[in-house]
Amino acid sequence: MIEKHHRFMTGKGSFLSAAPAAGFQHDWLLMPPLSELMMFALALAAAGVVSGVLAGLFGVGGGAILVPVFFQVFGLLGVDDAVRMHLSVGTSTAIIVPTSVRSFLAHHRRGMVDMAVLRNWILAIPLGALLATVIAAYVSSETLRLVFAVIAFAVALRMIFNRATWRLGTELPKNPAKWLVGVVIGVLSALMGVGGGVLNNTFMTLYNRPIHQAIATSSGVGVLISIPGLFGYIWAGWGEPGLPPLSTGFINWIAVALIIPVSLLVAPLGVRLAHAMDRRQLEFGFGIFMTLIALRFLYSLYG
Repeated sequence: MIEKHHRFMTGKGSFLSAAPAAGFQHDWLLMPPLSELMMFALALAAAGVVSGVLAGLFGVGGGAILVPVFFQVFGLLGVDDAVRMHLSVGTSTAIIVPTSVRSFLAHHRRGMVDMAVLRNWILAIPLGALLATVIAAYVSSETLRLVFAVIAFAVALRMIFNRATWRLGTELPKNPAKWLVGVVIGVLSALMGVGGGVLNNTFMTLYNRPIHQAIATSSGVGVLISIPGLFGYIWAGWGEPGLPPLSTGFINWIAVALIIPVSLLVAPLGVRLAHAMDRRQLEFGFGIFMTLIALRFLYSLYG
């Protein structure tokens, strides 16, 4: 932990760094608190508009969209590069909690959730999510960006080249294989700051489960990931320097408070756009979007 704290204290753009952070290149310590909070709030409200429209358009949980949006906004606001990706992932995870609970209850009332799968994963997925936050506490921002980029690119390829005939089997694997899949979904989703929908949808549909059942079950997967992930990211970032105002660990509560209502407000616009397109167009569009996100993160690492 000493090395980790030293890295954050001396990294580029940190409070103790001689070089100013990118973007607005302001110093959090010198700005009046009110103007600081207002600028931060306005930038994140704009992020909520973008993420809400895109989430409504592509029909996914916000994490895959919110993490890259947060990464850009936090960068423009001069948040330390050493904690920027961690903060983006942790804040996205916190936002998933209420949205996934609400979605799960709605799907459960319709009888669409495969409760047998969720019961099998009731320990596996939270374990994976907690393991991810432990990993995040010690890895660099560059590592988190690389993980997000690689998985986003894999998802994009499946969306772009998806075929209904792609199957690995007609029944879900038995334990311990299925239990281990739950752990992997928990780890990778929590490292990306997503609710597990993209990964679980892929897993279930490859084993011949209907897409509507996969989506409904993924809402429960989001609950199992986001709740332990929320507390894990608070622990992982506790006491780290370079975080913006009103942050608890790697959770920024200004973003949480702004994004949820704003994104819910504008999401119907994206839904209306989605209804003007067929399913294949949406899949292709989301695949292109995820490709651009992956390339953006790769450019930030190697460009």
